[in-house]
Amino acid sequence: MSSKIQLNDQNETTIAKEFDENTIVERIFNAVMEQRLAPRTKLSESRLCATFGVGRMHARRALLLLSSQGIVDLQSNRGAYVACPDKSQANDVFAARMLIEPPLVRQLAQNPADVDMVLLTDHITLEDAARRNKERTELIRLSGEFHTKLAQATGNKFIFRMMRELVTRTSLIVGLFGSSEDTNCPDDEHRKILEAIQAQNPELAEELLKSHLNHIQSGLDMETLKEPQDDLTVILGQG
Repeated sequence: MSSKIQLNDQNETTIAKEFDENTIVERIFNAVMEQRLAPRTKLSESRLCATFGVGRMHARRALLLLSSQGIVDLQSNRGAYVACPDKSQANDVFAARMLIEPPLVRQLAQNPADVDMVLLTDHITLEDAARRNKERTELIRLSGEFHTKLAQATGNKFIFRMMRELVTRTSLIVGLFGSSEDTNCPDDEHRKILEAIQAQNPELAEELLKSHLNHIQSGLDMETLKEPQDDLTVILGQG
């Protein structure tokens, strides 16, 4: 793919381009979730510019967006790397979720009329389709989104924001260290949680949520790390 590059007096790059920072973010995110980009892989701005035919400003913005999502670590004077959460950090994420989510679904089960069941049921249908089609990245995204939708149903904006960050970090951990396609959210567990909420069974909803989080965490393989890759053009060209 060719791109015409011009430099102005401020040494900024103007490009007739097909890609922007959102495309770069999507390609890197997908490659991480599909385990094509290993933890600790260096994401140099120059390589991203060459791969996508964009200027440094777009590459830099993409890296900043990925950093805000926890997908990329920006290291002073060293550059950007695919994040590599360690076992302790992963445990902290799941511990935080265990503190927040079981009481959250208990509350929803006590007031199921406040929950948009149609929206969540339709969402589970999308998860089922992604699972059948073996769309791992889409399934990880949808699985995390189900949990943020539950948090949103509480009407508490602070809980929603916290859950969104925790779910993003969980998705990264699952994408990097999930040992199988069903690690993220196994079959029927979301559906059973939703059914317990609809049946106004707070105790069951809470227990199912706890079991669900334990199931996800137990499917992770934090001991085996792939070696960082070098050929970003080949890897990101698959997105």
